[in-house]
Amino acid sequence: MLQKREKVLLLRTFQGRTLRIVREHYLRPSVPCNSPLCPQPATCRNDGKLLSSDVTHYMIPDWKVVQDYLEILEFPELKGIIFMQTACQTVQHQRGRRQYNKLRNLLRDARHDCILFANEFQQFCYLPRERGESMEKWQTRSIYNAAVWYYHHCQDRMPIVMVTEDEEAIQQYGSETEGVFVISFKVPASGVSSEKEREGDRQTLKQAPGSEPSAQSPVWGLNSGTVRYDLRQSQTLTRLSHPGAPAFSFLCEKSECARLYLRLERGIASLQSIGPGIYITIWQFSKTARTKNKTQNPLLHRPLFLELGAVYLLFVWCFSLTYLIPGAGLVDFFSLSFVQDFRVVVRIDSWESTSVYPNGHFVRVLGRIGDLEGEIATILVENSISVVPFSEAQMCEMPVNTPGNPWKVSPEEEQERQDLRETHLVFSIDPKGCEDVDDALSVRTLDNGHLELGVHIADVTHFVAPNSYIDIEARTRATTYYLADRRYDMLPSTLSADLCSLLGGVDRYAVSVMWELDKTSYEIKKVWYGRTIIRSAYKLFYEAAQELLDGNFNIVDDIPEFRDLDEKTRQARLEELAWAIGKLTDIARHVRAKRDGCGALELEGVEVRVQLDEKKNIHDLIPKQPLEVHETVAECMILANHWVAKKIWESFPHQALLRQHPPPHQEFFSELRECAKAKGFFIDTRSNKTLADSLDNANDPNDPIVNRLLRSMATQAMSNALYFSTGSCAEEEFHHYGLALDKYTHFTSPIRRYSDIIVHRLLMAAISKDKKMEMKDNLFSNKDLEELCRHINNRNRAAQHSQKQSTELFQCMYFKDKDPENEERCVSDGVIYSIRTNGVLLFIPRFGIKGAAYLKNKDGLVISCTPDGRSEWKPGSLQRFQNKITSTTTGGESVTFHLFDHVTVRISVQASRCHSDTIRLEIISNKPYMSPDTELFHQSSLLLKSDLVKEVTRSVEEAQLAQEVKVNVIQEDYQKYCQTKGRSLYMLLEEIRDLALLDVSNSYGM
Repeated sequence: MLQKREKVLLLRTFQGRTLRIVREHYLRPSVPCNSPLCPQPATCRNDGKLLSSDVTHYMIPDWKVVQDYLEILEFPELKGIIFMQTACQTVQHQRGRRQYNKLRNLLRDARHDCILFANEFQQFCYLPRERGESMEKWQTRSIYNAAVWYYHHCQDRMPIVMVTEDEEAIQQYGSETEGVFVISFKVPASGVSSEKEREGDRQTLKQAPGSEPSAQSPVWGLNSGTVRYDLRQSQTLTRLSHPGAPAFSFLCEKSECARLYLRLERGIASLQSIGPGIYITIWQFSKTARTKNKTQNPLLHRPLFLELGAVYLLFVWCFSLTYLIPGAGLVDFFSLSFVQDFRVVVRIDSWESTSVYPNGHFVRVLGRIGDLEGEIATILVENSISVVPFSEAQMCEMPVNTPGNPWKVSPEEEQERQDLRETHLVFSIDPKGCEDVDDALSVRTLDNGHLELGVHIADVTHFVAPNSYIDIEARTRATTYYLADRRYDMLPSTLSADLCSLLGGVDRYAVSVMWELDKTSYEIKKVWYGRTIIRSAYKLFYEAAQELLDGNFNIVDDIPEFRDLDEKTRQARLEELAWAIGKLTDIARHVRAKRDGCGALELEGVEVRVQLDEKKNIHDLIPKQPLEVHETVAECMILANHWVAKKIWESFPHQALLRQHPPPHQEFFSELRECAKAKGFFIDTRSNKTLADSLDNANDPNDPIVNRLLRSMATQAMSNALYFSTGSCAEEEFHHYGLALDKYTHFTSPIRRYSDIIVHRLLMAAISKDKKMEMKDNLFSNKDLEELCRHINNRNRAAQHSQKQSTELFQCMYFKDKDPENEERCVSDGVIYSIRTNGVLLFIPRFGIKGAAYLKNKDGLVISCTPDGRSEWKPGSLQRFQNKITSTTTGGESVTFHLFDHVTVRISVQASRCHSDTIRLEIISNKPYMSPDTELFHQSSLLLKSDLVKEVTRSVEEAQLAQEVKVNVIQEDYQKYCQTKGRSLYMLLEEIRDLALLDVSNSYGM
């Protein structure tokens, strides 16, 4: 039965008056506890995520700990965390929406073993605030009271550890309830009060540096103490007599790194790469067992805080030592030289209103400024992209496919799937060197004379079960991240590059969509959806497919499947493949023409692909060259996506995942219309059909760059396409503006997009529904699907931004070491595509670079051009018009730059220590650039892009050689002191975390 209470809030108005607000507050006898030890799960209604059952304790962080150390609590190795409602509301009110959303995402993430307990709605946990009690004291008291109730609710079977920073709370509650421990992140100052106090009880450990202590050494005991480690002398142990002291602590006072081995019942923590003045504490607990006659203190088989000790508390303390150990006389744990010339991650803790600088703490080092790997790491952090390796639990779910135990099609699947291995010519067309082949095509003539077009997509959902470890990880990543020279997969390579990749000559599971078409008009007569077994006959790359389409059969030597065939068989199969590619192209042209009639847009974008050699080193950076076979494959994929979208919406009208592209706002097209008007073109933007027709007609026969720039500007004016749940908006909002389709989704790339995995499951459920079979997968509700769509949309934006940043990074690294005054390739032709108040925006076709060129510098000088076109800076002024800008000097000289004028541009790099380097463009002549080597100029940018990447690779190799020289110096230190210098505190923590998870009890006879 509910109990009604009243919560009184006193708010102060802008006029200084006190406003009293009374809110009703209802208490319940039971709320979900989400513990597997719950004696009454039906009463508690534990429907959501449950805590792990294999932990040694539950941890309840205080409100202050949740506020200040949320990043520590986000570690997936921390298990059994209970966030109280009181602490969560404090974060919401005091830290703002961004921090609160991080906490909400942590609670929702199935990979993290943590729950939310609504203590303020539980009848026996709620405590009203007493008169005169501060808000902070009431919050701590409420959380402790809830911790005690939770311990007794679990029938005293699981210890509760409350972590707080309130020393008074530790003294008050530390020994109040058996089984509920209250500890602090703060190290007692008396533990490191002075050297004189430590000298009184110091014991020298006769131990060689770098060796492991013996079992008889005092360091193996569980007595509280402080270990001071001197690199060149000895190790000493001081016993502390005050209660609540940490089990082991040590103070590193030397500039060299230190290494200390601690045996923690099960496991060894290796602490290294610790700078001077760092005080580190490792907690060790024992469980008290009471009987009628005596009290025993048996040791646990595993320390109560093995998950926290040696890893996470260490992480917290090292961040703000001067705050944690007041009066200890310790300096900051790193000097300025430690992070100089490095990119680091910091966390902003607060920003006082009286200060122009925020307060924060250091988290980790990303890498040296200008270093390729460091800059890539910076891009990943800026876009919140996690690239941690897949865990052992996730990899255990992967099927086995080894030479000794190869993967095979199971007899059960052969019975349930349609077998296309002997009846269909299936082949794939992808970029050269592609490993994650997730789509294949087929076309054949049926007995009735009709054609059958097939799109076959890797059946990822067969290997990725809903809510499995790998499914949860893929859902979190949401997409594969493609950078200029690498990629970070959404799924492990066992699936993405092997069992789910439709490679040539091997059996694979697929989900297929096959249409029966009229042989002349290509009108769709029938469509079939289902699971299939395929064997791709050819793994083609785009250039080879285009050559076959053009009738050039000399490319056959580059196709591996033709190499071992005799001449007659090769010719027959070659003609069969060429017919299939030609027929696919004819069908794609018909489908494209039909969409063009509805207003489909063909937009311009710069896409760069990095080519790798056999050793995965960067070989070339190639801009994507438009081929007709690209459109052929794209049209087949669009057709499949469209029909699957219609199918899943018909079956699940309120919980289908589709993709919408809303019409852009008309005001975004204003610049496009003005630029086209400058060339005498009219762009009608009233609909996608009129826009497409206008762009097709806006062609300058003397300058093809004009149409490319207009299409690029139209692309920038577009809204972003987004995933959505069909239950969240009206049907008229489903339309895809760019593709001119009423319904659209993503179905064809489940290896690299989690949205496609959801669509596959929806399609399989729709097929089961049509057959009146029981649906195996539990589908997302409309609310859950809409939340998932928001997450996927955010990750897609991060992927696009990171790809753009990585491309710009390579461009900057190429030009960074070149002398722009003397290097010929730092001068190129540029096209003006926008006018600004103090300059123009330029497009460099040679490198695909867009950027600003200023016509007025910081000294107030304006650009002036001599009769031969060379530019120089003189005093003067700028005057901007709609389609041009004029620079006039005080001497009366003037030069005018119009839209789409070609100018000569010098390219250089503007370095920044705070941000990423940027390309700097400078107009050096108002005349088009004429290359001395005309042939080189007309080679597009293939050769130039190759040189760009080779130059960047060379710079990286030189940096690696410099690192090897440093390693030699480190080796000398190791020979002398048996110590090595680590790279950063972050690497130390990562190593300790890995070691703390190891079970080494068998190795030490425990």
